[in-house]
Amino acid sequence: MALVELGRFPSGVEAAIIRGRLQADGIEAVSFDTGMNIAESVGIMIPVRLMVEEADLEAALAVIREAEAQ
Repeated sequence: MALVELGRFPSGVEAAIIRGRLQADGIEAVSFDTGMNIAESVGIMIPVRLMVEEADLEAALAVIREAEAQ
């Protein structure tokens, strides 16, 4: 099972919110680069990547679209 990038977020907090929403719908997700994101305080922007299994990508995108519509 391969992981694919669902999206990039400017902070670990935003990625964690989306990850929690996905997990509530039974979709597992993992954040990459959360430790690197701390560099933003010195003016370096390293986005947090939220990853899901390739088979879950379409369902995860649907969850995000639904959440944005509310």
